[in-house]
Amino acid sequence: MKKTIYRFSFILGVLIISIIIVLGFVFIGDKSKGPISEVLNKLESKVIDIESDYLLSQREPVRSKELEWFLPYKNNKDLLLRPDTILWGIYDNHYQKSFENIISLEDKLSFASPLIQIYIAWGDKPHEQFPLKYVKAINNLGSIPFITWEPWLNDFERSKYGLKEKSDPNVKGLIDINNGDYDFYINRWALALKEYGNTVFIRLGHEMNDPYRYPWGPQNNKPEDFINAWRHVVQRFRSMEVDNVIWVWSPHPAYKMYMEYFPGNEYVDWVGVGALNYGTVALWSKWWTFDEIFGNYYDELSAFNKPIIITEFGSLAVGGNRNDWYYEALNKLPQNYHMVKSVIFYNNDGDNTTLSKTLDWSLNSDSLSRASVLKAIYDW
Repeated sequence: MKKTIYRFSFILGVLIISIIIVLGFVFIGDKSKGPISEVLNKLESKVIDIESDYLLSQREPVRSKELEWFLPYKNNKDLLLRPDTILWGIYDNHYQKSFENIISLEDKLSFASPLIQIYIAWGDKPHEQFPLKYVKAINNLGSIPFITWEPWLNDFERSKYGLKEKSDPNVKGLIDINNGDYDFYINRWALALKEYGNTVFIRLGHEMNDPYRYPWGPQNNKPEDFINAWRHVVQRFRSMEVDNVIWVWSPHPAYKMYMEYFPGNEYVDWVGVGALNYGTVALWSKWWTFDEIFGNYYDELSAFNKPIIITEFGSLAVGGNRNDWYYEALNKLPQNYHMVKSVIFYNNDGDNTTLSKTLDWSLNSDSLSRASVLKAIYDW
């Protein structure tokens, strides 16, 4: 009870202080934006630390104890480049409010996840900067952050950086990245990662071979533009001596053209691919098995001789038996797909990125699917 009172008292105090600071600086003018942002970011980071500490203190067994086996990997990048086990992960769409939903799911699955995924778009907005508060919180929880970094280019104030005005910055935007137009932003991330110091996975410009979904795709850029932009970003990090990043190259399996978009062995550490079964939720979809979604492309993807991560793993419940889907997908995963070294559950109960309606991929309230997951894993 005392811890609960302390937690809410601290957060309330931070909010009051933050409001006072903002009101005070309002009268100073634009020059105060830098100091305000820095102070509030530090305060917010402290709140996240308190939040994660509170969640850990209320949980038995302690999460860090459950992940003690992972410490040799977490503290050794070389082991993460060639893992000898499967690393579980979770993405949950409520992470910006709290990691409590992730911890709740882990409790129900009876294992803690070494990887926690978050999504960050490029841009000037506060939520498009390096997410130090979430990265620190994930690290405090004993896991490694897995950041899907999306190069949307229309959220930058172009005049502020002397960028040429464009009706759509995303058209041929990868050429601009390679030309150094966005180095101010890339460098900022590189410096933040260097200061953070611990290992982070970065999945940059995923599904670049899909001509429909993302603006960095072939509808706006050529394959060589993607390769050049990818290499430019990695080289910027390396030139600033940032060596705590594991780079995940993640094509869409169904659109092939893997070699045309591959940046090269020296620029890629892992290969990532999504495996989501939409069932019959839309006219363009049907009930696909995991083998049809992923297995049909496995040989080509494993030919790159990199660890493979299933970056979004899940099934809807429309059009088939969801419980069976999970069991059949995981039952013989290590034997059938030995290059797969990580699986990230797509625990999103508010997905509106593909259809006009909201889709629910979450497992928190689906005890039967969770039971199928556990049965498949323990059968290993």
